[in-house]
Amino acid sequence: MPKKASREGTQWQGKEMRNLWRCILRVLAVALGQPGGAQAIPFKRALRSIRALVDFNMIAQCRSHTRDTIAYLEEYLDQFHRMKDIFLEFRVTQRTQAKVDKQRKKIRRQRALMREHVATSQQRRMRDNDRDQEDQLRMDMIHGESHFNFMKMYLLSHFCDHIRQFGNIAIYSTEIGEQAHKTQIKEGWRKSNKNDAGHQIVHSYGRQHAIRIRQLNFQSLTGRCADLFPDVLKYLHRTTSTVSPPVISRRILKGRRGDVSNILDFSQSSGVSLAIIYRELKRYSRDSLPIDYGLQEDQATLRSLLIELLTQLDVPVLTFQEADV
Repeated sequence: MPKKASREGTQWQGKEMRNLWRCILRVLAVALGQPGGAQAIPFKRALRSIRALVDFNMIAQCRSHTRDTIAYLEEYLDQFHRMKDIFLEFRVTQRTQAKVDKQRKKIRRQRALMREHVATSQQRRMRDNDRDQEDQLRMDMIHGESHFNFMKMYLLSHFCDHIRQFGNIAIYSTEIGEQAHKTQIKEGWRKSNKNDAGHQIVHSYGRQHAIRIRQLNFQSLTGRCADLFPDVLKYLHRTTSTVSPPVISRRILKGRRGDVSNILDFSQSSGVSLAIIYRELKRYSRDSLPIDYGLQEDQATLRSLLIELLTQLDVPVLTFQEADV
């Protein structure tokens, strides 16, 4: 559970951002579901802006893209840019806030001098009008001083070009590097005596790799035992039996099963009949694949088709939500 408000956080991890994307639109829809008369338009613009950004994020995570999915990315990003000005007041810098406070104090001093010779009943009406004018001046100054010109917002405009040139965005995730930082750097730091720790970390990690490479060499030589002398085999057996391979923590990919290798296994595991799978594969091959790369329609060939060939299909992705909030 979070221990502080979202606006108080200075650094967000990838897991926290993914959890936020899962719930932010539903939370805002409930929180802004019953606006008052003057709040209806701002609340609607805020929901549309967040919805467009969430849809952009979901489409960007697709493992394969087509012209339609890239067009959806451009459309959602354009919708977000049209509606994002509703959040400008949350982008106020300290300098802008100081200007707003200074302007507000100046206006209040001028209005106080004007109300000295006015009746009490009129002063109350003038205060209400002055408050509305202060709010309007504040919003005008915020819109004039605040902006969204920062690097992460600018990078969104390059997603489509990046996908066209280099493929989907997910393969360039930094989580693998962060996981390596945990196993290679942090564990080495804990094992060191904190005196010239960088030198110790590099040497420790290098020794681990050298030992692992030696173990692999021993295993390879053991597999070709007919070409080796008996004393060498005895030495290799003694060495490989005493040295245990290091435990390496790896990420487990979600959505993969070891007992599913071909279409027949997939049918038995998922409960979908082979006839339906054959029909959908043939339709996909005719509608989406070039003639030279089409699938063979022989059922015996399709039954033995490796499931890895079907993990990325170039199929259009429909919009996630309707146009109106």
